[in-house]
Amino acid sequence: MQRRIFQFAIALLWLALPLTVLQYWQVWDRLPAHVATHFNAPGQANGWMSRPQALSFGAGAIALLLAIFTPLLVYAIRRQVEVFSWALLGFGALVLGFMVEVNRSIVSYNLQSNLQSGLQDTARLPGVLLIVLPIAVVLLLVIYIASKREPALSSSALLSRDLLAEETHSGGRSILFILPVMIGPALAAALVNEPAVRLSMTLVALIGFTTSAAAWSGFQYRFLREGVEVRTLGFRLRSIPRHQIQSYASEGWSALRGYGIRGVGNSRAYVWCNKVVHIKTSNGDVFLGHRDPDRIVHDLDRVMRY
Repeated sequence: MQRRIFQFAIALLWLALPLTVLQYWQVWDRLPAHVATHFNAPGQANGWMSRPQALSFGAGAIALLLAIFTPLLVYAIRRQVEVFSWALLGFGALVLGFMVEVNRSIVSYNLQSNLQSGLQDTARLPGVLLIVLPIAVVLLLVIYIASKREPALSSSALLSRDLLAEETHSGGRSILFILPVMIGPALAAALVNEPAVRLSMTLVALIGFTTSAAAWSGFQYRFLREGVEVRTLGFRLRSIPRHQIQSYASEGWSALRGYGIRGVGNSRAYVWCNKVVHIKTSNGDVFLGHRDPDRIVHDLDRVMRY
């Protein structure tokens, strides 16, 4: 039942496309021959298109977003409908809803009778987007990381006498790629006077620097008698109870699959290199990255002996 509701919700997202077309079609004859479609920070027009071009561009942007979100959501429900699946659906609805509102404000701006309200809407939308979108991204990341992490192992398992081994898998080299990207947002947060821009760039910079800190610190694997814990920066990312572990083996990891925390649904990877240990559990697959995967296999052997 939950899967069908989710599928219906995905179908509802596609209403954004005909709704955008309808916004233009209802006032087609009242729109000017050259439609203002690009605006500066105060909301004044500085770019124009013909009516067919404006419609094609607005509808095309919606279609592109749908082409991105729909496969991601379909893939999510093929695995399992979970909290993150609904969060991703909500994020997609937020982005598409904003794009529909952008097209509505463009149409309103170009109608002479509503020029003043259209100007206000157009000036307001960028600021709203710059504040709401980064916050939504942060919330989505938090839900993604927290989903499927399993309950914490029993408190007795955290005693030092129950710690069998501990390994660290650092991604320090990744900082060389992350930090340069953060220079732009950090400078914008410090120099731009617009409050919405400063707030959004601050959030983006914080995400980047937190990611850099996590990569430098690496993933910490704690091998306990009751199972395995994966942590970073002191935060528990995943618990793997011993009784859920079915098999494990080392294998290669393609760079095309990405680094960091990866995976959707019942699959999750914690990796900063091209070698992993693939753990099959009764609750999905877990990939633990390490430059010497034989050490991870050895530590898992010690866990399973208990």
